[in-house]
Amino acid sequence: MLISIDWIKDFVKVPDLDANEIGSKFTLATAEVEDVLSVGDHLEAITVVEVLEKEKHPEADKLNLVTFTNGKDKFQVVCGAANVRVGMRTAYAPLGITLPNGLTLEPKKIRGVLSEGMLCSEEELGFAEDSAGIIELDKVFDNPELGKNMLELYNEKKDVLLDVDNKSLTHRPDLWGHFGIAREFATIFENELQNPFNESWSKDLKSKFSSDAAPMKIKVEEGTSCLGYFGLSVDNVKVGESPLWMKKRLQAVGLRPINNIVDISNYVMLELGIPLHIFDREKISGDTVVISSLKDETEFTTLDEEKRKLVAGDTVIGDSDKPLVLAGIMGGLNSGVDENTSKIFIEVANWKAAEVRKTSTRLGLRTDSSSRYEKTLDSLMLERTLLRTLEYILKENPEAKVIGDIQYDGPNLSEIKPVSIESSAAKINKALGKEVSFDEMKRIFTSLDIQIEGSADKFIAHIPSYRATKDIETGSCLVEEIGRVIGFDNIAPTSPKLDISPVKLSPAQKLHRSMKNFMVNHASAFEVMTYPMIGPKLLKKAMYDHKGGLELINALSKDAALMRESLVPSFLEAAAANAKNSSAFKFFEIGRTYHANDKDFVKEESVYGALYFDKEATPFMDLLNDTTRLLDSVNINYQLNDRNPKFKSNAVDEDWNGIHPYEFYNLRIQGKMDGVIFSVHPLVLKQFKIKGNVSIALVNMSAFESRPQKDKVKYQPLAKFPGSTFDCTVEVSEEVAVGDILKSLSKLKIKELTSTTIADIYKHDNMKSVTLRSEFLDPNSTLSGEFITEASNKIVETLEKNGFPLKK
Repeated sequence: MLISIDWIKDFVKVPDLDANEIGSKFTLATAEVEDVLSVGDHLEAITVVEVLEKEKHPEADKLNLVTFTNGKDKFQVVCGAANVRVGMRTAYAPLGITLPNGLTLEPKKIRGVLSEGMLCSEEELGFAEDSAGIIELDKVFDNPELGKNMLELYNEKKDVLLDVDNKSLTHRPDLWGHFGIAREFATIFENELQNPFNESWSKDLKSKFSSDAAPMKIKVEEGTSCLGYFGLSVDNVKVGESPLWMKKRLQAVGLRPINNIVDISNYVMLELGIPLHIFDREKISGDTVVISSLKDETEFTTLDEEKRKLVAGDTVIGDSDKPLVLAGIMGGLNSGVDENTSKIFIEVANWKAAEVRKTSTRLGLRTDSSSRYEKTLDSLMLERTLLRTLEYILKENPEAKVIGDIQYDGPNLSEIKPVSIESSAAKINKALGKEVSFDEMKRIFTSLDIQIEGSADKFIAHIPSYRATKDIETGSCLVEEIGRVIGFDNIAPTSPKLDISPVKLSPAQKLHRSMKNFMVNHASAFEVMTYPMIGPKLLKKAMYDHKGGLELINALSKDAALMRESLVPSFLEAAAANAKNSSAFKFFEIGRTYHANDKDFVKEESVYGALYFDKEATPFMDLLNDTTRLLDSVNINYQLNDRNPKFKSNAVDEDWNGIHPYEFYNLRIQGKMDGVIFSVHPLVLKQFKIKGNVSIALVNMSAFESRPQKDKVKYQPLAKFPGSTFDCTVEVSEEVAVGDILKSLSKLKIKELTSTTIADIYKHDNMKSVTLRSEFLDPNSTLSGEFITEASNKIVETLEKNGFPLKK
């Protein structure tokens, strides 16, 4: 949001400091200033000149060589304006200045002739949206003095704009207008705020009301988002151009001037922070403005000429026939002020912040009005805003006449309870860690319009209504007010005076930490954190059924509208992103899944998941080995099981099309199928444009993570004698599970056989060659050649007996 320092000076004296220093002090005390901008520097350099000669450009029919003087020196420029003439007085911009449109004037040849600057139009000066030719100053002023700059000629001032970050004002609805910012300036720089909106001012404007019956009545129906609605009718209004000072201020802060009536509504909004709307009263059917909730879907054309679909429940302001305004967001095209308007109805209202935000988000329509109403405005400031609007209308339209008096409908504003907070100087100083005198506190509070009643030992702070709308609520808020004004940077940092003791980890935290350490240090995997909110588009891509899970009512986007029931879709999305840049990778996550539950609404489950990717070969065996090693390392009892229609996996839907037909194992953990290891089917990988092989492991830890795991590690000395390794390769059909081969050797009674693992798998011609590696070790003696031969033969015989012959 742009703040004009010149505008601020209407209400408070601003110290003669560097603009950047003002911005810095405002940032430290109130809200972040992202940029400090200077306005009007170009007008100081642009001067009045008189055209002396005009010649045709030798190389271009539509260009002229114009010679002119500023009273002292002569200059020549190339000019294409059709209205240039000898004797006229116009504005000359010399080389080196930057115009409001961003153009910096540099020495330049135009069709072979050097131009020493530019003769300016109103548009180039920043006075108008567009213009047909260069400005004719002798038609605007009586004999303007040669050499005089535009600031002096137009009696203008240079301005400084503070670009304030909107996010830092979210909790401060009172700062969405220049008057509220001026109060902050008064407090920060210790100057008195000039508040023109006193009782005398209000009484004077109300004296303009007539005894006539108000031509427009107001009716607020039940069930709307209205928090108060004021209206006032004015006749004999003439719509025309706004005064230059108003147009310049609106342009400076980023608004386009339209006409004097519309500009006044925008100007008052930017001044006091309360949006308003002005109707052409003759476009309103009947004599009553009705605030209601729509019963059915309705098409509505807003002021930006866009047709928008409103839904049942949206609050609108309408007449007896049609909606006129989308409450809190934007007016309709069918009731706006135009050049023929002479009778107006001024509306100043307040609306429920959540309702405005919801409708604005759904329509994708954010406006200056909606951005303010979303912050929760103060209904007690509505009448002041209405009177300020009337003041400017009467100032620009002296013949205008108020018909009737102020009309109101809505909640009883007298029932709004004032907020008062009890505190003491000692409490505030203790919280700040700095001694601030009670007199200084009173000065700061009073400057912020917070009235103090009592002494340093105990006082009551009476909060103004515009700071009591979700802003100042507790004693901590008072501490913050003092702290930010004196400057948190002026508080000496000290270490907290607290006893620090180590925090004991819960069993779940210990388990998670052990699993993370293993995966990082022993499996060389990266930890990832995927979003728990996903969208239907991702589920469709993964061919994954949501099964009526949890949906967010007011999702930020369609891609984050569902709470995930499985890590798998998120893992595939992450794998697709990484597979573009890597030929192989491993990652894991300890996250949560969310499931609808009739009793508790939602059941959250803690799930470990890991994904391995390899562009060339399947990583299934690596993942299988790492998963079993991980479970062994954290003392989780498990069994590897093949698919069994009687015992389905609880960790993944076995009917999902993404499960590989062969590379699949269930993990039975403490009697339940709470784990699974599988490869992803190529059809699903194709949907994600993943070129390679993906394997996933999932373990639901909810049943056991909260119980301490017994340490079953047994320590024994390193073997003094060498062991031996025996490799053999069996050839089986591709459908045979590798686990079946290992299982066939599990009953071998050879006490020196310490392990048998898979060393390699090679697929060919619908067959696969599986290399088994058996390790022998006797801790008490060296193995003899005869024993190794005998044991090796037993292994081969057992394999052949079970239908797994050696490769020939």
